[in-house]
Amino acid sequence: MPFLSRRLRAALLATASATLVAATLPAPGPLGIGDPLFPHLGNPGYDVLAYDIGLSYEGRNSEPLDAVTTIDARTTEPLERINLDFTRGTVHSVDVNGLRAGFSAEDEDLIIEPPGSLPAGVPLRITVHHTSDPSGERDSGGWVRTADGLAMANQADAGHRVFPGNDHPADKAYFTFRITAPEDLTVVANGLRTGRSSHGGRTTWTYRTEHPMATELAQVSIGRSAVVRRTGPHGLPVRDVVPAADRKRLEPWLKKTPGQLEWMERQVGRYPFENYGVLVADTETGFELETQTLSLFERRLFTDGGFPEWYVDAVMVHELAHQWFGDSVSPRTWSDLWLNEGHASWYEARYAEEHADKPLERRMREAYADSDGWRAEGGPPARPAAPAPGEKISLFRPVVYDGSALVLYALRQEIGHDAFGRLERLWVRKHRDSNAATADFTALASWVAGRDLTAFFDGWLYAKRTPPMPGHPDWRSTTPAAQR
Repeated sequence: MPFLSRRLRAALLATASATLVAATLPAPGPLGIGDPLFPHLGNPGYDVLAYDIGLSYEGRNSEPLDAVTTIDARTTEPLERINLDFTRGTVHSVDVNGLRAGFSAEDEDLIIEPPGSLPAGVPLRITVHHTSDPSGERDSGGWVRTADGLAMANQADAGHRVFPGNDHPADKAYFTFRITAPEDLTVVANGLRTGRSSHGGRTTWTYRTEHPMATELAQVSIGRSAVVRRTGPHGLPVRDVVPAADRKRLEPWLKKTPGQLEWMERQVGRYPFENYGVLVADTETGFELETQTLSLFERRLFTDGGFPEWYVDAVMVHELAHQWFGDSVSPRTWSDLWLNEGHASWYEARYAEEHADKPLERRMREAYADSDGWRAEGGPPARPAAPAPGEKISLFRPVVYDGSALVLYALRQEIGHDAFGRLERLWVRKHRDSNAATADFTALASWVAGRDLTAFFDGWLYAKRTPPMPGHPDWRSTTPAAQR
């Protein structure tokens, strides 16, 4: 964890905050860094460097877990109060730099009153003793109750429903998880296991990440699970976490992962993290999720038998591609979501073309036909409409999936296959372990292409109507004129 990387991440966060909100001392109420889509997420004034999250699970997945969250941070401006994002838990006490601090809750913020004013540029250690409650509504994110335990699904704004923190991807940090559970259960979390000890019928598992991570990508699985290990490219550890009763049944799917890793590395370069695997959870979420190093999948995707093999393969590659696009290179604001989902959908489609004879051009032509309608419904790819009140998941609309993959297809048509391939590799290498915005991508694309692509991107990323497709002047929208 080089000191330079901490300074760089602090500078990046300060820049992001400065461009989103004016620097002001926090008021005794909810704050936020002013994200256009989630204005109350995140908090200005500090940069989180590391989380240490301790959880105690008693074996009943509808009851609150006792928890201790320790946050190591550095102030980026003078602070008289510290706001953390947190809800759906009871706070028992808060310490700041070893001294007891007052606190209150308002909306979904935990507002901390440190013993004295904090100048800019000083270390900050915040320790919160709290509960973490998994008994909320199933579709609201955070803890996901499974048939035999718990998992997490924190995207986009639900990390703070599990633990207090700076719940915005602009503030990535290192994570340590210490989870105590009955000894007959298996616990797995992001990163590498660094400890396991048992006492009195309970086992404490410790995991640490080797790369910074956004709060929305945190993952902890507790249940009667089997951990299946194998080796990926370059000796990469691959560990899959599945219901123990389904281990043999799921093996035909699990053994595909090393080959999928090799395919992705041929497209964009070396896998960016310390390990990878799939987490198969016996639950119904309605989605799969790219939690860092351990992608979450519903069990039914593999066991129902109603999904074609090529489709399941493509979904696996979609979540794998996110490890580069969204996890390693994280969005600076949620309006940059198209960079995550567009790329994951792009490589999903490319994989289906190469392995299942599903032509990319046909899929993109169908997306083009629908694109005007998607833009009318959800906004253009890089300026998406805000999610519906009380339905944060509605942010994930077709325009940010195939509608955004269509932008990448148009870009490849515009600059050529070779330049596009160089752009993709350079993008994930240049911004590894950090945050990047749409403007960063468009600037890099212009540099790789050797010409200004501003006009091209203005139409494809921000216009209400989809521009003509380079190389395919015959492609037409099928959206009725009244909807355009």
